[in-house]
Amino acid sequence: MKKILKFKVNGDEYEIGVDPWRTLNEVLRDELNLTGTKLGCGTGDCGACIVLVDGESINSCLALALEMNGKEITTIEGLSRSEDNLDPIQDSFIKHGAVQCGFCTPGMIISAKFLLSKNKQPSTEEIKKALDGNLCRCTGYYKIIDAIKNVSSNKKN
Repeated sequence: MKKILKFKVNGDEYEIGVDPWRTLNEVLRDELNLTGTKLGCGTGDCGACIVLVDGESINSCLALALEMNGKEITTIEGLSRSEDNLDPIQDSFIKHGAVQCGFCTPGMIISAKFLLSKNKQPSTEEIKKALDGNLCRCTGYYKIIDAIKNVSSNKKN
């Protein structure tokens, strides 16, 4: 039996019927057609599904959608509303060639957004630690770290 879920996603309010076993990832992708949030491992190990919930980063594959009632979700689509107005992190990823195949990119960018919201000047080690839950199949970590360092006001290694 479906239950009503009321939440805000990328600034838009939604009220939808959701089966109790559906994950946030499934609802975002299948019900709201927000496919930027990927499903990789389904066990919270790869970070492809990371979104912000009330400003905190979570693996959307592990969270039940109904747990999001009354919360505000930000997905990769919510960081910018157009290609002409990208979030500085998105822009930096493009400029530094940090997108590689692109599968991990949404989770990496959301993790970077979370890190920079808490720490405006992260060191390289702090960036690596923040990305610890994100896997890149292309081993493109150096360019990803460079892209994040470029956005931060700390350009030190």
